[in-house]
Amino acid sequence: MSNTIYIGYYFKVKPLQPAVEILIAELGYAGFESFVETEEGVTAYIQQQDWHSGILDEIHILNSKEFDITFTFENIEQTNWNAEWEKNFNPIVVDDQCSVRAPFHEIPNTIYDIIIEPKMSFGTGHHETTHMMIQYILNNDFKEKAVLDMGCGTGVLAILAEMKGAKPIDAIDYDNWCYINSLENIERNKCEHITVLEGDASLLPGRFYDIIIANINRNILLKDLVTYVNALNLNGLLFLSGFYNDDIPIIKAECIKLKLKHVETIERNNWVALKFEN
Repeated sequence: MSNTIYIGYYFKVKPLQPAVEILIAELGYAGFESFVETEEGVTAYIQQQDWHSGILDEIHILNSKEFDITFTFENIEQTNWNAEWEKNFNPIVVDDQCSVRAPFHEIPNTIYDIIIEPKMSFGTGHHETTHMMIQYILNNDFKEKAVLDMGCGTGVLAILAEMKGAKPIDAIDYDNWCYINSLENIERNKCEHITVLEGDASLLPGRFYDIIIANINRNILLKDLVTYVNALNLNGLLFLSGFYNDDIPIIKAECIKLKLKHVETIERNNWVALKFEN
């Protein structure tokens, strides 16, 4: 990828939070691959081949009256991504139980210590949705459970599921970078029960799970929900995130249509995660 041309967008955001978190998530869904938070906002990168003139049309926060967001952009040559994220990737600890860190960070005093190098993949635990999914895994029984991590990103949720005793585990993502990065992180954490697959929900027919974790955007969740439910074993659990508080009614309505029972809601800075069982 050394000759890959990227386009860099430089966003200035006022006030910074929660706007920066929301902006990063929406840009990620639009195809942006790497983000560097700055004192003024965030810099986002997308491959030139994935860029189009309407790339920001679906970035709803840009139209919000609550925040003042301006930007410039330019073509740039491939940069040293590892150096970029190393400068900005800080370790996190969720509920004093699970840490997510890079290899060069100090070893924390937590029960579960996950070591990742996210590069340009989504899912470090810094974003609200990943953070809430980590909470769900920490607070539920995963021992000997067959688990699916759908839209696995860095593989961090699948890794934690194995640490909690789950097996076997499938981790699926349609993005090749996420697929490769998940393989690297799973090896880095010496996981033995995770299979990483490159693809989407079309891989699921014929596969069955006790627990399905899907941290994806609302539209994909709604489109693939039937497929998830068909892959869920009796008395199985479905954890969903990747959407806002305002999206709860439509998500819950579709789940209820599919005979799922809503069990719990977690909210974090207007992002939500829902727990269902069948």
